[in-house]
Amino acid sequence: MGSCIICGASTDGYICETHEEDVVFEFRGSTPEQLTPGRYYQGHVDGFAEFGVFVDVGENVTGLLHKSEIPKRLEALGWEPGDTAYVKVEDVHGNGNVDLAWSIRQSEREFRGLLIDDPDAPTNAELPADEEEAPPAADEPDVTEEAAERGEETGEEAAAPEGGEAEAETAAEAEEAGASEEGVAEEAEEPAAEEVVRVPIDALEEEVGEVVAVEAEITGVRQTSGPTVFELTDETGTVDAAAFVEAGVRAYPEVEAGDVVRLTGEIERHHGELQIETEDLDVLTGGEAEAVHERREAEITERASPEDETLLVQDTAVDVVHDDLVDAATEIRRAIIQSRPVIVRHTADVEGYVGGAAIERAVLPLVRAEHTASDAEYHYVDRRPLDDGFYTLDDATKDVTSMLQAAERHDEKHPLFVLVGTGSTRESTDGIGLLAQYDAPTVALDGGYADGEAADAANVLVSPTQHGDDPVSTGVLATHLAGIVNDDVRDDLAHLPAVPFWADTPDVYAELAGEAGYDADTVENVRDAIALEAFYQAYEDKREIIADLLWDEAQTSLVGHVGEQFREKLETELETAEPHLDARDADDVTVEVLDVDQYTHRYDFPPVALLLDALSRDRAEGDYVLVGADSDEIRVRSTGDVDVRAVGERLKEELPEAGVVPRGAADGRIEFLSGERDAVVDAAVDALVAQF
Repeated sequence: MGSCIICGASTDGYICETHEEDVVFEFRGSTPEQLTPGRYYQGHVDGFAEFGVFVDVGENVTGLLHKSEIPKRLEALGWEPGDTAYVKVEDVHGNGNVDLAWSIRQSEREFRGLLIDDPDAPTNAELPADEEEAPPAADEPDVTEEAAERGEETGEEAAAPEGGEAEAETAAEAEEAGASEEGVAEEAEEPAAEEVVRVPIDALEEEVGEVVAVEAEITGVRQTSGPTVFELTDETGTVDAAAFVEAGVRAYPEVEAGDVVRLTGEIERHHGELQIETEDLDVLTGGEAEAVHERREAEITERASPEDETLLVQDTAVDVVHDDLVDAATEIRRAIIQSRPVIVRHTADVEGYVGGAAIERAVLPLVRAEHTASDAEYHYVDRRPLDDGFYTLDDATKDVTSMLQAAERHDEKHPLFVLVGTGSTRESTDGIGLLAQYDAPTVALDGGYADGEAADAANVLVSPTQHGDDPVSTGVLATHLAGIVNDDVRDDLAHLPAVPFWADTPDVYAELAGEAGYDADTVENVRDAIALEAFYQAYEDKREIIADLLWDEAQTSLVGHVGEQFREKLETELETAEPHLDARDADDVTVEVLDVDQYTHRYDFPPVALLLDALSRDRAEGDYVLVGADSDEIRVRSTGDVDVRAVGERLKEELPEAGVVPRGAADGRIEFLSGERDAVVDAAVDALVAQF
């Protein structure tokens, strides 16, 4: 039995089952069946095919990394045959085929150690041969040992001479050596060695090969099978420092994340990235630590302030939340500077995808500039669509679980959560509250109706309705926010505000898109293509394909192809639903009810919300209400200014046995018990008509 190099638990080999995915293995077997599924392996690119990449993970053992496993296009990987690649062995088939999975960690330093998977070794998790024993420490002269040795040679105890006798012996020895008292005095007055100079982290590039001092905060600690790696962050950037005492043994165990230290060491390049080889590390306290904090806070505050606070184009509907947008942008920029991951959570529709992708577009270059690691964008930026229009406790629980795992395995700071199209109503307060329990900050941005109960839940809320103004497009709001976060990407964002509109695109945004080279037909194709892709596998970010649809001018055929599929599918569903609209007698208001369960293909495209939008656009004239009702839920589309939540509250009182639950704000929906469906629909129609 051995001990886990990470947690010290007793295990067969050098890694326990809990932490096996935290290390990478070098495979020294010769047949596929000797691999261990679930482990990450160091391999080398063998070749490419239309359907993926072949990676050699050992002698005569090759696996396939299918393109569906790769979060970007094959040509965007930048891999060449022979390049080192890190992959996960997903499965080994009986015929010897090896299925590989993607690893976001594409350098050894991102893992917490390198172990050997050798079928001929005592276990299949051994330390590399050169790490079995720690290197000998540098020899230091030891006066006590020398004296003891002299005593052994003479058979006498080594005792220190006393008084004048000692002085006489010293003088005699000095005279015999030809040293004068003046020479001795001159030697004693030689100046001490010059103190190592402190260097800011962003200046280390010029100090490779030199010994320097860095004063910074420890923002992460990870133990590898060899050294302990400390992540240091000062007011200018972040760098790793390796400290070694013994293979797999924690160096400076008293030093923890959050401590302020002065670290001295030589600047080297490790796998192409800067790293400090630690010679000395001291924890700073009191005034010294405070000085480091003050330098860092002053720099962060200055750098977090947006360089250009203007909107992409003047829009009075958005100008009402201008200051809120600046506050939100500042929070995002501060998180990037503080090495805090930015998690964008957005609705799985056109508004959400356009807004979420715009923010991602702004954040990615800033993250790349802040961190030297090639895979930093996968650690510090994530965009996750939501299943519903609310950030529920279920969503927050999943996020907190992922957050705590990242903190445990990689010492990551708790993320900043940016909620796009959600987080502004009471349905999200419990989820945001759970994040707050773990000190994970939130920014909520929603162009729709917000309610007072959620106004103070997020750290920053961007909502025109909270200022008494009318709703606006969430996609438009988020695009303006992205331009303030990073003014270098403003040209990339120019056409995006026009995309979320299904009709009556404001002239100011149509003109902005036209100036960027996107005419009305192209914008329509982009919108339709995004709507279709947002529906399929809604829980995945689809970073590469969304980027192609929104920004790759070479992909016009792709946009046209996907957009045409959208229109065909929508037209089919409209033809299915329209004959089954149930007209209700409601005086001067036209009311139609669609039984969603009976007369739509519930689990095919388009989703109910999008279908109701299309039906209401095609049929709305004068005072019009469309009610979409399935077995336990009502959604409303109307030309009038109706308050769906108020209707829900009224039905809750009128039908106490129906289990009515209003969800969302004025533009929300109403849930109920399926057995009371007919009574709820009838009462809802009466309540809606009464609001006209």
